[in-house]
Formats: sequence, structure tokens, C-alpha cells
Amino acid sequence: MSKFYKKITPRIQKFIEAQKMFFVATAPTSGRINLSPKGMDSFRVLNENKVLWLSVTGSGNETAAHLLENERITIMFCSFEGAPNVLRLYGKGKEIKPNDAGWSDVISLFPETPGTRQIFDITIESAQNSCGMSIPFYEFKEERNELNEWATTEGKDKIEHYWEDINQTSIDGLPTNIIKN
Repeated sequence: MSKFYKKITPRIQKFIEAQKMFFVATAPTSGRINLSPKGMDSFRVLNENKVLWLSVTGSGNETAAHLLENERITIMFCSFEGAPNVLRLYGKGKEIKPNDAGWSDVISLFPETPGTRQIFDITIESAQNSCGMSIPFYEFKEERNELNEWATTEGKDKIEHYWEDINQTSIDGLPTNIIKN
């Protein structure tokens, strides 16, 4: 059975920190729901109601567009090893970009990552655990390095041109404001 919490408990935080992968879901008021798997060392629990997620350059920038419109975000972790568990964090998010006030405070919490695009600051309104007994077992092998290698090869200037060419609007045409600072 599922159980709701108003905060991230120490047990929930320990579960989050043990996971190698998570999923981010956002949706515009009208348009496509975005659900994306995430990995790397890109998630931090700051306190019982605040988390950060470091986002790297990718083919889309849906989360930024959706949060500009309505701030709603759900993050899901599930146990692929050990005891079954599914955890959803429901909250409101906002984007922090490299030229924004506070960037240096939050970027210092993560390892240097090529292609870093923004950090999402998420206020957790509730958390939900559910059984996860139908989730199959998977064994973690290693992180993929292709995205980091691509970003390193492209370099900062080409990455910023990529943002301008590819990441300015969502797949539904909503603005992301990625290049406005």
C-alpha cells in the first residue's frame, strides 16, 4: 500500500541517495506530458522539503518550458536492486541558470559536468512510497559517458549555439528562455 509524507524523511533520503537513476515528469497546461529518465551524479537532497537536480544539455528542454508555465514537477525513483520500492516526489520547481543569482551556491554541490545547462530547484510538497513489487531486478553496470564525451568535444561555445538552435522551445512550441539571462 502507498503512504504519503509531507517531507523527505531520513529513510526516504537514504533511499534516494542509493539510486542510480530517476525519472522526471512535467506537463504543460495543454500539450504533451514529458517523462524522462535521468542518471549521473545529478540529484541532491538539501533538506526535508528542498531538492536540486542538475540538468545537462539534451535534445529537448521540456522541463524548463513546463515549469515556466505552471511549476509542477514529479520525480520518481524506483528500486531495481534490493527491497522493492517506488518513491514519487511531488513539488514545484524553478530553473536556475549559470548567470542567475545563486548559481555559484548550487553548482558547487555537484561535480563538474560537461554540458551543464541549468539546475532545477524543487520545493517538495509531498512524497509517496508504494510497494514496487512488480518492478524487475536490474543490476547496475556503469554510467554511460557518451553525453559527457559529446559535450566535451563540442565545447562551451558550440553547446550555447546548440541551446539557441535546439533548446529554445519545447516540442509543443512553448518558450524555455534558455538563452535569456
